[in-house]
Amino acid sequence: MDKISFTLAEQDIPAVISISLAIIGFIAFWFIAESPQRKASFDQKYSEEKATVLWVQFQKYTGVLFLGIIPLVICLITLPFSLTELGLGFHHTGTSMLWICGLSCIIFPLNISAAKRPQNLSMYPMIRAKVWDSKLIAINALATISYLFAYELLFRGILLTACVYSLGVWPAIVINVALYSAVHLPKGPAETIGALPFGLLICYITLTTGTIWVAVVIHIILSLSNDYLALHYNPEMKVKTRS
Repeated sequence: MDKISFTLAEQDIPAVISISLAIIGFIAFWFIAESPQRKASFDQKYSEEKATVLWVQFQKYTGVLFLGIIPLVICLITLPFSLTELGLGFHHTGTSMLWICGLSCIIFPLNISAAKRPQNLSMYPMIRAKVWDSKLIAINALATISYLFAYELLFRGILLTACVYSLGVWPAIVINVALYSAVHLPKGPAETIGALPFGLLICYITLTTGTIWVAVVIHIILSLSNDYLALHYNPEMKVKTRS
């Protein structure tokens, strides 16, 4: 057996750092944003309605910090990538718009059929308020958009870019999709399995367009349409309209 070398080659550094950022970021996010003790403190301090609104905001903005801001700062300091190289530039705008429009036409019918299922209604929208007004709808949208931007920046920006640079396209895609699917495990088998083809497609789109914006917009459309369809179908929730 050949002697194993533990020397870290210069080209391997981006992959090692980006994978470490993804894993450590999610560990920190999970233990802070899913802490039962911290959730109980919200429930004790605020009314039921206010607690659920503040708790979900806390969760999503914690994700923005540990999945977006901190990894981006570390990446820009330690790795040889610009914001444009991390997918934040605008390239192939026409192709990107075609992807967004085409996938939206698939997402909406699928979400309409899936949103009314009991399992989906038990999880979404994450804010379990009984009465929603325009302010709460906007609060939910802003938190979701911020979180998903950070989420896609980490997965399809930092992680995918760094792993392609170090390992090549297909190893980078396999690592990306595997980690992406794994973080969906707490949401059940349907979302975990669904993350495999969705993650593969989004990686392909990101690499061929050179931008994460298709992934960001599609993920936002997927999430918010599911939220508000579930709100519509949930018999225990209603939207307050102005008289």
